[in-house]
Amino acid sequence: MDWRFAHPWVLVVCAVIPVLWGIWVLRDWRRTGAVSSVGSRVQAAGGSLRTSTRWIPGMVKSLAVLALLGALARPQEIVGNSTSQRDAIAIELVVDRSGSMNDEVVFHGQRTNRLEAVKQVVELFVSGDDGSLNGRAGDLLGLIVFGTYADTLMPLTQSHEPLIETLRTVHVAKDEREKATSIGDAIMLASARLKASEDAMKNLADDPEFVFKSKAIVLLTDGENSAGQFTPSEAAQLAAEWGIKVYIIGIQGGTSQVFAGMRLAMGNEVDDRNMTRVAEYTGGRYWGIENIEDLTQIYAQIDELERTTITINESTSYRELYHPLAITALIGLALSTLLTSTIYRRSV
Repeated sequence: MDWRFAHPWVLVVCAVIPVLWGIWVLRDWRRTGAVSSVGSRVQAAGGSLRTSTRWIPGMVKSLAVLALLGALARPQEIVGNSTSQRDAIAIELVVDRSGSMNDEVVFHGQRTNRLEAVKQVVELFVSGDDGSLNGRAGDLLGLIVFGTYADTLMPLTQSHEPLIETLRTVHVAKDEREKATSIGDAIMLASARLKASEDAMKNLADDPEFVFKSKAIVLLTDGENSAGQFTPSEAAQLAAEWGIKVYIIGIQGGTSQVFAGMRLAMGNEVDDRNMTRVAEYTGGRYWGIENIEDLTQIYAQIDELERTTITINESTSYRELYHPLAITALIGLALSTLLTSTIYRRSV
């Protein structure tokens, strides 16, 4: 348990206790010795239990004063103090949930859809596996999904378990109005989230000059931009201005449908040239893949992003521990007064 004294200077007064004790003993000895004018008779009679223990009230009072001073120094338990220094970056994980992500694939020998395969890899990217993915322990991670609209499902956080649980609940958009692809809006929203987090860290670290050494967006999509207010190029300009790198993974193949037992590609393919231009403009990179099994390898490359050291100071609170000392002091003073008024009462 970590603890401290709120007013440690009060403890200096404790040095006076031995002096007070000496004064009380000397005063008591003089008064007792003055009771009888015939010292030889007192000495011959021997000391009674009362006279031999007459130091007890003074001792009790001294201990009570000591406890009172301890209470006034206000011992406190430190609660909620956490200063951590670790290697970290801020990453927004952006996942396409448009209608085409429902396309069927075979991933690790099992039939599933594109979105479910992506969710498995992203989860391992966050938590790590026994292979090429080390996990992002200590990093600030956020989760954004997009179809026709971009939505923040998890703000930037170092608590990754809630993020993973939220990721598992993501499904392909079912409403026809939500099945389009708004890549530009998704990048814009992710950039705004990263910038806001950086500004918050400036206040938390009490450092107006604080900036993340590395801020990144990892976006996965399987189509070209077909909705939203912003184009990917417009969003990339703002991301670059704020020092945010955009990494894009494009799953090729477009939307497919089965006709006469044959799967035919339909819909919009990922625009490799445009996505490459968007990513490289921000200092990032684009990967175009046709085999869903390559996802793990791509996320493993992204896992090698540079890291930066940040210090996070959380608020500190204190739990007061002076109550037992204060109660002990009151009981001691009361007991001392009672003893000097009864058993150890002096005759006048």
